[in-house]
Amino acid sequence: MITPGIWQKSSFSGGGQGDACVEVAYRHPCIAVRDSKVPARATLTFPAEAFTAFTEALKPHPHP
Repeated sequence: MITPGIWQKSSFSGGGQGDACVEVAYRHPCIAVRDSKVPARATLTFPAEAFTAFTEALKPHPHP
């Protein structure tokens, strides 16, 4: 779970400055997403349930 109101980078951030990724923040009842290279620009927001479903779909799942 991400801490409410705190922007967090992915643990998979690129090398160097680690700024080649997106950041997420929990903004009840939504998840906000922004570009870590230009954090002052616009953010995208998604209902928390939809964002959770999206990230779960990205995880590798074993095939039966």
